[in-house]
Amino acid sequence: MSVKEEYTPRPEEELDGMAAVDFESQHPADAAETIEGLDIADQVKFIKQLPIKDAAESIAEMDDLDQKALISSLNRGLAARIVEEMAPDDATDLLDGLSDDLQKALLSRVGAEDRAELKTLLTFDPDTAGGVMNTEVVILDQDLSADEAVAKIREEVEDKEIPYYAYLVDKKDRLVGVLSLRDLLLARRGAQLKDLVKTQNLISVGYNVDKEEVAHLIAHYNFLALPVVDFGNRLLGVVTVDDVIDIIHEEASEDMQAMVGAGADETTDSPWLYSVRMRLPWLILNVVFSAISAWVVHLFEGNITQMAVLAVLMPVVANQAGNTGQQALAVMIRQLAMERFDRKRAWIAVVRELRVGFMNGVIISGLVFCVVFAATHKILLASVMASALWLDMLLGALAGSSIPLLLKELGRDPAQASSIFLTTITDSMGFLILLGLAGLVLLH
Repeated sequence: MSVKEEYTPRPEEELDGMAAVDFESQHPADAAETIEGLDIADQVKFIKQLPIKDAAESIAEMDDLDQKALISSLNRGLAARIVEEMAPDDATDLLDGLSDDLQKALLSRVGAEDRAELKTLLTFDPDTAGGVMNTEVVILDQDLSADEAVAKIREEVEDKEIPYYAYLVDKKDRLVGVLSLRDLLLARRGAQLKDLVKTQNLISVGYNVDKEEVAHLIAHYNFLALPVVDFGNRLLGVVTVDDVIDIIHEEASEDMQAMVGAGADETTDSPWLYSVRMRLPWLILNVVFSAISAWVVHLFEGNITQMAVLAVLMPVVANQAGNTGQQALAVMIRQLAMERFDRKRAWIAVVRELRVGFMNGVIISGLVFCVVFAATHKILLASVMASALWLDMLLGALAGSSIPLLLKELGRDPAQASSIFLTTITDSMGFLILLGLAGLVLLH
């Protein structure tokens, strides 16, 4: 986007002796950390000291909540100039999180060409390729020669964000090929661009493809960028590798929080009532599931009364099986996040986790058998404990590896509250197996 004007700070707006020239020597990511460390009033003063370009680059590197709070606190004119100077994908992400009134106010102050581009980008689902793509790309007519293409790139490159590749289109703007800038510079003089991509296996992605799938494709092919097209194969933009890093980081964070029933997009800066609303339903569900485990224990209250040592051993079975399940759960969720979903391979992975759980269960239950026997000198009690532990660990491995797949098959997020479901299974079944075996073997 073009810079209309720079904002010159007034002397009284200097912040604690921190001059803009010192700030300009920092990388935007470091500058963003500096800004985030200030309170909102000082952030506003600090941004007003900077040239628009530096302010835009730094705000683009800030956390979502911080950058939106800062933009909301700036006067509308300055905020609009900053949005206009941002890369289109960064500006779209920022605008998408603002209130409708503020979004409209800022767009009304942006130049007509940039406003039209941003409004188009805002129509795409933010979780798709169209929602994360950058439109600042080098587009070349396929009929150009290599020399003409290099000259054209020299004219346009200053306005492009990261020109990894040049994208060749035909007269109808349909994507016909992709050239790395290295290949273009090494091309023989006079060579036509369309001849350079005759045998190319062109890989692109539709604008409605999930952004996780786009990240997988870029990682699979080791691309620096991937072109995004519409249903008519017309080039819309590109998703770059820096966007992929953000996508992977975001998805990993969401999965980690979703596993335990927290909001996927929660941060420590989220409004506390929002966090309550996100977590409370899962906590209520957890109470219901915990009641199931308590009910199982109640069924065997007589067994516990007759042999109090069972109450001591119960948490060992549940905790060990729970940990086994969490290990399998983490591996499976990571696998689903890193690769395309393949039903056959996924269920083969469940069998693998069962093997791991089986062997770990044999070893751990053997050790526990020795400890319990040494402490109580009761071989039947030690055998019951070891058997219950082994069976529950095997069940934990099965549940931990299959719960994400079942959620996936149901069209849900594989990580969503999976830890809560797993804990219920390993606790209730662990108590049932231990107390049931004890009742059959030790108390009859």
